[in-house]
Amino acid sequence: MSTNSFYRDHAKRLLDIVSSIILIIIFAPISLIIAIAIKLDSKGPVFADIPKRVGKDGKMFKMYKFRSMIENAHHLIRTDPRFRKLYEEYKNGSYKLKDDPRVTRVGKFIRKFSLDEIPQLINVLKGEMSLVGPRAYHLDELQEQQKKYPHTKNYVKDVLKVKPGITGLWQVSGRSEVNFDERIKLDAYYANNVNLWQDLKIILKTPWVMITGKGAV
Repeated sequence: MSTNSFYRDHAKRLLDIVSSIILIIIFAPISLIIAIAIKLDSKGPVFADIPKRVGKDGKMFKMYKFRSMIENAHHLIRTDPRFRKLYEEYKNGSYKLKDDPRVTRVGKFIRKFSLDEIPQLINVLKGEMSLVGPRAYHLDELQEQQKKYPHTKNYVKDVLKVKPGITGLWQVSGRSEVNFDERIKLDAYYANNVNLWQDLKIILKTPWVMITGKGAV
């Protein structure tokens, strides 16, 4: 067994468990502050009510995120006629919106610095996600974007061979400024080249991306 294979199949999971426990403890105080701010700022739960994401081998899972939008935002954009135009813009923009009217005041702040992602440490601890990995995509996002970019189908297959991550290669390479076809290509490259050195480089780059808010929407 090669060093990379041992890391991918065994050591990476151990790193995820230890890291997620440590980070949950470190972020506990700020998580409490964020939760209180969300409740004071707008109506709705602390955690976002979002559609399940596609995980490893296509298995669907519930991702935990702090709510940064109005209540039922993800359901409304897909079903409410008032948001029909916004939904088309959302799909055409690689499932990202530059100026999203659904985002709350607190939401704008926590999204800019990726603080809404903190609860995903629970997903990592549960084994549904990894600290480092490809983006956790929405099912309709994968379906629609593969129609728009047919050449990405093989990339998607590669991406679904590994667990999605809280941070990853595309997140430290432009975040929301990267369109789907480039993003999935980066994710596929990561999935086919999982190794400790690459993970460490991504982890070290992540705090700077969070602090600067570069590419966030």
